[in-house]
Amino acid sequence: MSELSWSLPVARWSSWCSTSDSPPEVAFVDPLMRRRLSPLSRMALKVAMDCVDAQTKTRVVFASRHGELRRTTDILRDIETGKPVSPNAFSLSVLNAMSGLFGITRQDRSAATAISAGAETLGYALLEAYAQHADEPGTPILIVYADEPADARYGAIEHEVARGAFALLLDANEAPQGRLACSVTQGASAQGPRFATQSEALHHCLSGGDCAVWQGSGGTWRWNWHAGTA
Repeated sequence: MSELSWSLPVARWSSWCSTSDSPPEVAFVDPLMRRRLSPLSRMALKVAMDCVDAQTKTRVVFASRHGELRRTTDILRDIETGKPVSPNAFSLSVLNAMSGLFGITRQDRSAATAISAGAETLGYALLEAYAQHADEPGTPILIVYADEPADARYGAIEHEVARGAFALLLDANEAPQGRLACSVTQGASAQGPRFATQSEALHHCLSGGDCAVWQGSGGTWRWNWHAGTA
């Protein structure tokens, strides 16, 4: 048995969980750019901007299992039917499109990291943010996770994602709302409520559920939320 554990001081957090097809409003984005945004980018930008103010420069860890796969699928359909490919659609089809849009919107040239790690994407994004925060605690870091199910033509995908987005800000200049204790264990099962996706588990934890567990082929992940802990 082996376990890796760490703790994140969360200054702010936000989530967007919806079963409807209506994306959130993002009035803070320039109208010319806003009309080009996918629902995924709208969700990501909404929760990201909930956690930062206009003056704060922040590094970003953006995570998504599928990223802009639906936009890429539309491009492939156009190619299949002989239609021209939109340059704008192509430029915004990369995994880290949202982090670029976030920097442009805020005129922030801070470093950004993009992560995709299968069903464990959210967990490893939290680990990456912890590593960056431990290395440079004086600089804020924003974790943004956004995902949506893949197009039906890809068939059933194991450990499918839930549609939604999360953002968590780590900032030593603000008193934390609480601490998020994270752990991943090999060869053992942690105690606590279990969820089908990591995003559902984290949402339960931050929303007052105290603890949540997700188990996959790579190990058992557990999160504990301690509100108001400095």
